[in-house]
Amino acid sequence: MPTFKQRHGSIVSILLTMLLCLCTPAIPASTAGPTVPARATAPDFTLVDAGGVPFRLSAQRGKVVLVDFWATWCGGCKVEIPWFIEFQKKYQTQGLTSIGVAMDEEGWAKVRPYLAQHPISYPVVIGNLDLLQRQFGLAPSLPITLLIDRQGRIAASHAGVVDKNTWENKIVALLKER
Repeated sequence: MPTFKQRHGSIVSILLTMLLCLCTPAIPASTAGPTVPARATAPDFTLVDAGGVPFRLSAQRGKVVLVDFWATWCGGCKVEIPWFIEFQKKYQTQGLTSIGVAMDEEGWAKVRPYLAQHPISYPVVIGNLDLLQRQFGLAPSLPITLLIDRQGRIAASHAGVVDKNTWENKIVALLKER
């Protein structure tokens, strides 16, 4: 006879993750500790967007890249995404590019309808726990936002809702670096 964990383990995991996301308070970026070593080389990845266009992180060298790990069910993610759209529009000509990495287990079946209702002006791809945990070494709590410098190194990392002004200041400082 299967144990409770075997029968309901994935449901319990999903519910706990959702609870953590909803209950995690925003931590000002100025006080939050880094979740990955500052200026470590970002692991390369290639993921395909909804239109079938591949997005390769290493192809963005020379640009500042905002990487947003998010999900359609994450309340904090829904707060940040409009800010990231604003940053992309405001700083794209100065070298900012953004990528949304949706972490929904249902993949495009869940994300496509969400994007139809809530358009995002930068590429969105489907991520997975391997990318988040093994490649980037990050805990599976959302939102998680990274800033990658022009040399492909992780310049900033934040778990939880970022402070909009602090994060924008970090973007501006990175755009000034050559």
